[in-house]
Amino acid sequence: MEQLTDWFRLWEQLSDIQSRAFERQREHREEDFWKHKARQFDKMVEDRWAKPDSSRDFLVEKFKENPGSTLLDIGAGTGKWSLLVAPHASKVTALEPSSAMQQVLREKILGEQIANIEILTGTWPEHPITPHDYVLASHSMYGVKDFRGFVDKMTATATRACILLLRAPLADAVMAKASLRVFGQPYDSPNFQVAYNMLLAMDIYPDVIMEADGTWPDWTHPSFEEALADLKNRLDLGENREHDTFLSTLLEKNLSWTDGRAVWPSGNRSALVYWEVG
Repeated sequence: MEQLTDWFRLWEQLSDIQSRAFERQREHREEDFWKHKARQFDKMVEDRWAKPDSSRDFLVEKFKENPGSTLLDIGAGTGKWSLLVAPHASKVTALEPSSAMQQVLREKILGEQIANIEILTGTWPEHPITPHDYVLASHSMYGVKDFRGFVDKMTATATRACILLLRAPLADAVMAKASLRVFGQPYDSPNFQVAYNMLLAMDIYPDVIMEADGTWPDWTHPSFEEALADLKNRLDLGENREHDTFLSTLLEKNLSWTDGRAVWPSGNRSALVYWEVG
């Protein structure tokens, strides 16, 4: 008989692996990881948001149906979700630890003359905060090992509903095949599939909306060697060469080349996870 997966333990392990991978990729040693990357990040999200998306439509519709509602945006980044909801909300609280991210958001608030967004410096779930009607966390939970604590605080703070946005890796993606080889399971990082099973284990039965317009943009690398190095970094392999032949063959079969760069096939979608409280 198959044994049940401990999804909470798996999330912790994947969160650790991702955090170590990010730390090794740091080009600068400043405390604020986003000091030199905030505007690049904002441009990436801007490009993704150039296409219509069912998740954004869903959230805006919720606020139109419930005028005067408030939103807490956890890990708000440069504020895409906060800015989206602000015209339809009485107040938006953008909780963000990075001063570089906050600066980009402040510039947007000033440029668009928005008066109902408050920026707070802090991390979740540690930061104390007053109740809000809706509590949103968009791709901001991956570095938090204690998923249960993260969600419990969301549920305790929301008076109407909670929303999570998570990446949902494709079953036949390159990273899934590589992870299955190295880890014995197809996930290289925290994601929707793991989170959904944890929510069920917490007696939370959420609605799910998959991103309507397909997958995330392709990854690219300037060379095959850098693509392989990035793959090994994501898998926490370091100098371990045990899987090099398999991983090299996997990339050779799946990467394409455009303008002299190695291009990965798309491997992720986004999922919106929604549940009402009370």
